[in-house]
Amino acid sequence: MKKLIPFLLGGVLVIGAAGCEPPSRTSTNAPDNTSENANAPAQETAQQNQQDATSQTRKDQIESDIRAREQRNNTTGGDADRDDDDLESEVRGKLEANLPASQLTVDAEDGVVKVAGTVPTQEQLNKVPALAQQIKGVKSVDAQKVKVAPATPAPNNNQ
Repeated sequence: MKKLIPFLLGGVLVIGAAGCEPPSRTSTNAPDNTSENANAPAQETAQQNQQDATSQTRKDQIESDIRAREQRNNTTGGDADRDDDDLESEVRGKLEANLPASQLTVDAEDGVVKVAGTVPTQEQLNKVPALAQQIKGVKSVDAQKVKVAPATPAPNNNQ
């Protein structure tokens, strides 16, 4: 009985921590969750996000993460039934690498991926569902909360 109590307490803590996991975001300026309304980023912020997302180091990191998860899932035979955190991370990486200057938040539950935030062009908005569907285990994509919001010029405070 003395060994069972710490085990049960540890299990409850692990499950509780996993339930509080924030959704994946393509940038630090992306919405905190998929139900939050997103605003157009400042032009400087959009440029910084684009530079971060298109750097070779970041692209290599995203591709490495995706390959590692796919290898793990291929080994365990879990291609169709993927962990929500893995789906969030892989979809976020795919969107970040292919939609620079976007500010997107990704949340997944039982293979259903929700994406919210902003992209700078209609063309990028049209790509969101197709890019997310490229990840193994994604059953459907809800991108209704993604808006086209070109970056806004920063206010000129030198006047």
